[in-house]
Amino acid sequence: MARYHASVGGMDGIEGQSTSALKLPHREIDRNPAYKRIATEEAWSIPEIVEAQMDWLKSACPPDDTSLRMAGLFAGFDQLQHELCEVGPERISRMDELGIDHQLLLLTAPGVQVLDPARGRELAALSNDRLAEACRKYPDRFSGLLAFAPQDVPGAVAEIERGMTKLGLKGAVVNSHTQGRYLDEPQFLPILEALEAHDAALYIHPTVPPRQMAQPYEYRGMAGALSGFTHEVWVHTMGLILSGAFDRFPKLRLVIGHMGEAMPLHLYRFDWMQNNADGKPGLRGGQPPIRLRHKISHYFRNNIWITTSGVAWEPAIKFCQEVLGPERVLYATDFPYQVSADEVASYDALDIPPEHKKMLMETNATDVFRLEL
Repeated sequence: MARYHASVGGMDGIEGQSTSALKLPHREIDRNPAYKRIATEEAWSIPEIVEAQMDWLKSACPPDDTSLRMAGLFAGFDQLQHELCEVGPERISRMDELGIDHQLLLLTAPGVQVLDPARGRELAALSNDRLAEACRKYPDRFSGLLAFAPQDVPGAVAEIERGMTKLGLKGAVVNSHTQGRYLDEPQFLPILEALEAHDAALYIHPTVPPRQMAQPYEYRGMAGALSGFTHEVWVHTMGLILSGAFDRFPKLRLVIGHMGEAMPLHLYRFDWMQNNADGKPGLRGGQPPIRLRHKISHYFRNNIWITTSGVAWEPAIKFCQEVLGPERVLYATDFPYQVSADEVASYDALDIPPEHKKMLMETNATDVFRLEL
C-alpha cells in the first residue's frame, strides 16, 4: 500500500522514495527496545465531520475560509480518509509493523472548527464519544485528546469538562485558529480556565493560515507543512504567551508539534525582542497593556512541551533537549501523514543518554498526558 506525505498542495511523496539530502539511512527497527514507543501526534477523524465540511463547502454561500478549503482537498484522498477514520485492527496492524506501542489520537485539522457553532459543538461531542469508545476497546493501544468547538465558548467549556471527567480522555486538541480567531483573544478565557481546572494539556495542531494572512503562502505553494502550518502555530503560541495566559493560568500545559515548529531555535531572539509586544497597549482590538512576569523563554521551559512529529532528525532533537530540557521533548510520528519504518528506527539509533531516550519515547508522554499504561 502506498504511504504518502500530505501537504496542502497534494500528496508530495511516497514513503521510502524521499529525494531529500537528509534522507535517513535504512535501519531495522529494534523489536525489543528498553522503552515503549508512545506516539503523541497521531491523527484520526470520523466520516460525519468530513461530510459536514463538504456540505458547508458546497453550500450556496460558503465562507471564505482557508481551512475549509483545505478540508475539501483532503476529502478527495480516499485512502487518507480511510486511514484517518479506521481506529481498530488495520491501524493496530500498522502500529505493530512499525513497533509503535501506543498512539495518542488527535482529531485532524481542521476538524469541527470550520463549522457553524451548533454543528461544531454536536460533532465535537460525537467524535469524543467515538474516541472514548476506541480507547475503552483498545486501552493498551490508544489514548485520546478531546476535541471542542471554540466558536461556541460555553459548549467548549462543557465539552472539556465532559471529556475529562466522564469520557476519560487525556487532554484536548485545537486545530489552531478558528475561522481566523485565536485562543489568546479575551472571549476565549473561559476555555483556558476550563483546561487548567481539569488538568487538560492542550495540543495546538496546525492548520493553514487564516484568510487574512494566507495569500503570500498560497501564492508560493507554501501554505501547508512547508511553512504556513509552522508560522500559523507561531502566531497562536506566541499570542498565548504574550496575552499573559500562563501568568493567569500557571498550571496550563501546552503542547506543540513538529519540533516545536522551530520555535526553540529562536528563544534567544524572542527574549531579546520581547518588548516589541510586552506591555504595549491597544493590542487584541484595544485591550489594556499586559506586562509578562517572565521572559518568553521561561514559559517554554515551564508551560510548553514539544513533540518530534515529522522531524526525526538527531541534531534537532538533541538541540531541543538541551535548550528546553530532556523532560520537554516527546516522540511522535504524525501518522498517517508522515511516517516510515526508517524514521521509527532512527530513534533507536539516537546518540543520547539511555535515560533521555526513555523520557523521549515513553515517560514524558505518560507524565504530560497523565497516561496510565
